[in-house]
Amino acid sequence: MERQSLVSHWQQLNGKPLGTSDWLVVDQNRIDAFADTTIDHQVIHIDPQAPATKKIGGTIAHGFLSLSLLSYFSAQLTREHVFEHTVLNYGLNKVRFLTPVPSGSAVRVHLSVVNVEEKPQGLLATINAEMEIQDVPKPAFVAEKLILLLFD
Repeated sequence: MERQSLVSHWQQLNGKPLGTSDWLVVDQNRIDAFADTTIDHQVIHIDPQAPATKKIGGTIAHGFLSLSLLSYFSAQLTREHVFEHTVLNYGLNKVRFLTPVPSGSAVRVHLSVVNVEEKPQGLLATINAEMEIQDVPKPAFVAEKLILLLFD
């Protein structure tokens, strides 16, 4: 897709939802693997028998594990809008962790476009992201994600 068509397409998405991802279960194996990868073995993540863990009702996912899943979920919802352009994670404007994700919980993400800017190297899109925990009223996190679609 040519530059102007891509810009026009994303400008039409500005202020609109991109949709809701599929559910994904955040199980203890995933939490343990993340703990090993990040060398963050805090007991509330990996030890269901620890007193601190018992106080909160069981192990919980790392906030950064939940946030890292944003790439997986975003790919589901932006794939049809990138038209085979290279997409770079450009960062985050802000993130707030609102509710812990208990081990075994299903989560999904809601995305909406809040800003689109044309840059010399590509199109910079600011996307609101909210991670929902199944059967929990308050989101796990809210974040502003930035993606850069490179012009060919």
